[in-house]
Amino acid sequence: MIGIIDYGLGNLSSVLNAFDSINCPAEIFDNPKNIKKYNHLVLPGVGSFEAGIKALKTKNWPEAIYEHTELKKPLLGICLGMQLFFSRGEEYGVHEGLGLIKGVVKKMQLKNHLKLPHVGWNNLVNMKSHSLLKGINDNIDFYFVHSHVCYPENNDSILAECNYGGTFTACVSKKNIFGTQFHPEKSAPSGIILLKNFYNWQGS
Repeated sequence: MIGIIDYGLGNLSSVLNAFDSINCPAEIFDNPKNIKKYNHLVLPGVGSFEAGIKALKTKNWPEAIYEHTELKKPLLGICLGMQLFFSRGEEYGVHEGLGLIKGVVKKMQLKNHLKLPHVGWNNLVNMKSHSLLKGINDNIDFYFVHSHVCYPENNDSILAECNYGGTFTACVSKKNIFGTQFHPEKSAPSGIILLKNFYNWQGS
């Protein structure tokens, strides 16, 4: 069973509907004490790093998430959810993140007078092999909505990039943790392939 974390920020219904469309059992839950029920976790997110990490900490989610990852169970972060995996975020001040992946989240530095937020379809490049990317070709478009991007300390954790006024991290992975800056639930058909791969993934 996939558990979709409801911490007050996130496009929960779209994520749930995407899993339902491919017959992957999933449900939304809002109590960290129930986390042991789920083999797979999804941390979605829409909004600022500041609001996201405050909401997680207020509702006692970090300890539950750490417990899940220490058991080597799969964890997927989507958009803000991926950003919250990092050590810190620099949006509306500097804020400590979950620290699951070392690095920082900063505002995009754009060239060519492009606008923020980065909204719309854009293609992935420099893709590496990973179970969640199986069946997805290089240069495939996914749907993005964001103004900040992740800078991992270790480039080996970067699985795919995207270009919008400069190259930025689009996918990251570390052991049983996987993150996407784009929204797979809004990126059919390739996003649906990724979600199906996540359902079948054992975290290694």
